[in-house]
Amino acid sequence: MKSRAALLMEVPGKWEVHEVDLDEPRANEVLLHYAASGLCHSDEHHATGDSGTQVLPYCGGHEGAGVVEAVGPGVTTLTVGDHVVTSFLPGCGRCRWCASGMQNLCDLGALIGRGAMLDGTFRMHLGDRDVSQAAFTGTFSQRSVVPEFCCIPIGRDIPLIAAALVGCGVPTGWGAAVNAGGVRPGDVVIVMGVGGLGVNAVQGASHAGAVRVIAVDPLANRRESALSFGATDATASMEEATELARSLTNGQGADVAVVTTSTLQGSYIAEAFDAVRKNGTVVAVAVPGRNAGQIPLDLTQLPMYQKRIQGCLYGSWSPTQAVPALLDLYRAGALKLDELVSRTFTLDEINDGYAAMYDGSTLRSVIVHDS
Repeated sequence: MKSRAALLMEVPGKWEVHEVDLDEPRANEVLLHYAASGLCHSDEHHATGDSGTQVLPYCGGHEGAGVVEAVGPGVTTLTVGDHVVTSFLPGCGRCRWCASGMQNLCDLGALIGRGAMLDGTFRMHLGDRDVSQAAFTGTFSQRSVVPEFCCIPIGRDIPLIAAALVGCGVPTGWGAAVNAGGVRPGDVVIVMGVGGLGVNAVQGASHAGAVRVIAVDPLANRRESALSFGATDATASMEEATELARSLTNGQGADVAVVTTSTLQGSYIAEAFDAVRKNGTVVAVAVPGRNAGQIPLDLTQLPMYQKRIQGCLYGSWSPTQAVPALLDLYRAGALKLDELVSRTFTLDEINDGYAAMYDGSTLRSVIVHDS
């Protein structure tokens, strides 16, 4: 089968649209026809070289939704015609982490960087060259063969463009505040960086009952957007946010600070660490940049103030739990998804979509695939 896909042919590089060949799905795999794919910054980290890509050409995209067109042998949870959201984290259901309710840490996640299927072979090809797929999913292709473990069925009442966003950015941001940060009613929360990821941390903190949610971003339009998603305050710098949090808490500081910047820098963690109170939590979500540097902490505050730095993958949430839970909130009007989509682009306009992300004019750009 043929498909059009946005590929990286070199790193650093730009996305190029090529016609690729797809194999039939093998055991425990399905063929998906994608309707939409979010333009997550994580994919662009591959284009810039911040994240390693082991096999080129590389088909990006890990945040998507579509329809099952064919199933391979042994598939038991999906049938042709099912609507699904893809998860860039497969869940085997058997390892220690899945058995402990931490599917986001499934042992199969160690295989993501290979770009191949779970059996180590490839389903996408450009001429005689294998094409690696982002996190098994390759949502920058009109069609992709994907492991059954990476597909979460959803109701057909959910628009697939909105559904695509719960594949990564929404659960990661929301869960960073609610699960990893443990935001409670009455808390004061700082969200550092309120693009497509951070604005969902704002939504999560607000939903959890935070009395003040302080959005921090140098871009005025993003600060303004954050206010419409539940932020009570917005500042251009962490210095201003820290001062505000302390003024609200008798000098103590924020209960939780979530770092959702475009790249993770050691200095950002240090700023967030300084902003939280005794026994406060800093949640680190973003992908580290090439020159992330060390974390210049006042180490006295670590044991004496009992502060905590908490890593967070997929919102510290199991994908098969997160996706239906978030879509139920969307149905109930308690989660904004449609409003996150600032602009849609065709596959051929993918570089324009990322340019809009860089200049801050969009919260989330979405590729809408044609047939």
